[in-house]
Amino acid sequence: MTKSNTLGIDFGTSNSAAGIMVNGKPYLIEVEAGKTTIPTSLFFDFEAQKTLFGRPANKALIEGYEGRFMRALKSILGTSLMHEKRRMMGETLDFVDIISRFLREIKTRAEAACYQEFDTALSGRPVHFHSGNDKKDAQALADLTECYRRAGFRDVHFMYEPEAAALANHALSDAGKVGLIVDIGGGTSDFCLFKSSETGIDILASHGVRVGGTDFDKSISVDHVMPLFGKGSGIRNEMGGGVLSAPNALFQDLATWEKIPFMYSAETRRMVKNMYHLALDKPLFARLESVLEHELAHEMAFAVERGKILANKGLSGDSTVKLGFIEPNFEVELSKADLIHSLSAHAQKIQDCATETLALAGLPASSVDTVIFVGGSSLMSVVEAAMVDIFPTANLKYADAFTAIIDGLAIASSSEVF
Repeated sequence: MTKSNTLGIDFGTSNSAAGIMVNGKPYLIEVEAGKTTIPTSLFFDFEAQKTLFGRPANKALIEGYEGRFMRALKSILGTSLMHEKRRMMGETLDFVDIISRFLREIKTRAEAACYQEFDTALSGRPVHFHSGNDKKDAQALADLTECYRRAGFRDVHFMYEPEAAALANHALSDAGKVGLIVDIGGGTSDFCLFKSSETGIDILASHGVRVGGTDFDKSISVDHVMPLFGKGSGIRNEMGGGVLSAPNALFQDLATWEKIPFMYSAETRRMVKNMYHLALDKPLFARLESVLEHELAHEMAFAVERGKILANKGLSGDSTVKLGFIEPNFEVELSKADLIHSLSAHAQKIQDCATETLALAGLPASSVDTVIFVGGSSLMSVVEAAMVDIFPTANLKYADAFTAIIDGLAIASSSEVF
């Protein structure tokens, strides 16, 4: 299908994809049956002693298979968790091993679909894995490079994700027009200012901040779901008189995709059991104990994500986070106003980053002719409102939320220079 041995890979926090150029056009590879995107999920099936990827991994979790589910692994890059060794199905693995297995699966499926081997990867990357921390940012890139090498790629090159999206969406109305890519992904928000020309694009500035869809989910969960499991509830002081609030860190971690697998430890269960005995409102902590005992926190996170999407789409009225898998008829109301309130701080960070991108290019907001939204979380109304506030006269364009970046990487993969 192609003579290039370079595979474009969009390794995302929530979803991933692979692509190449065929007959002068980007071709997205079917990485799951009938699908050109794959959820960035793994499930270690303890009974079958095998690893599931993508939608089968999500299905195994929902259907209650015995095992360990992992998602949002991209968020761990650059942290100390990456190199911690853990026993999994008889093996000692770190997260470099785990991520590399996911990338190797994409490589294997792409090679089978294209009838050729790929020894080089052109990977998308956020402008900043960790905004405001150069050391962690550099470590994250080193970690991801090692993941690709353990996955079997001889070489790996990187391209900023918003620049890849700009490459795929360069066609503005006239040469000389300025466009802004607004790429709100699962873990980061990235921006690219570019100028369209008759031969392609000129990159004017790229910038990013570590805020994304998983942060949206976490804030919604902490604000509206976790209080029903004891967050903010009173605990009698075991060492003296008075009442203390339940430790906030527990609920923050329980609402964080990448930290959920670590919440099922014997130590955490003992701590929650002790909290139940000291709690003023015992039913809340009994509910929390049940979630940990039956390992239901990932299902809760998926339910929050679905509730967020429904509330965002609703023109009026309330949506709900459905938690019937915990208790019959258990659900949490989530209105559009609730959504805006919980996400306002994130929207402000995204807006600030867009303004900083303009400053890096030395351009006024009025110079931007078109704002192009990519990434699944760019569909949130708070994101559009934040951009309209800065660019009230710009044309708004919605690219394919899940494939704009991989289209650009596929185009770039055929180039001699990445």
